[in-house]
Amino acid sequence: MAVIGEGHSRFCTPRATRSGLLHRLFGRPWAEVSVARITILQIKLVHTIIFWVFSGCVVYALFSGLADRITTWTWVAVGVIVLEGVALMLAGWTCPLTLLAERQGATRGSVADIFLPKWFADRIFPVCGTTYGVAVAVILFRVLSR
Repeated sequence: MAVIGEGHSRFCTPRATRSGLLHRLFGRPWAEVSVARITILQIKLVHTIIFWVFSGCVVYALFSGLADRITTWTWVAVGVIVLEGVALMLAGWTCPLTLLAERQGATRGSVADIFLPKWFADRIFPVCGTTYGVAVAVILFRVLSR
């Protein structure tokens, strides 16, 4: 769904207009940057791969803490998730790939931008966020108790 609005391109969705800090810094939603022929299928594929990499980082961080095997890779996994949080914050707490998928015509609020069942996709942030919080708490406990 394209929206024609004052000061916005005709391809800018209502959700993309509130892109948080990036909008305030650069004066326009980051999602307005022209993209050469990206399809929803490509966005879904990339988004799904990124999801599994981030999920692997969360599980690895949890395993490292529980098994008391904290290595450089543990901190890399923790850092990757922190960087994901920063990217989400800068994009107004909406995944940049979701905004891109909506710009390409995906239904707003759907899971059209990721290859996961809707019931699971609707619970990603609570499940992964809680698991990550537990992982960080266990890692900090292990590091501070040495």
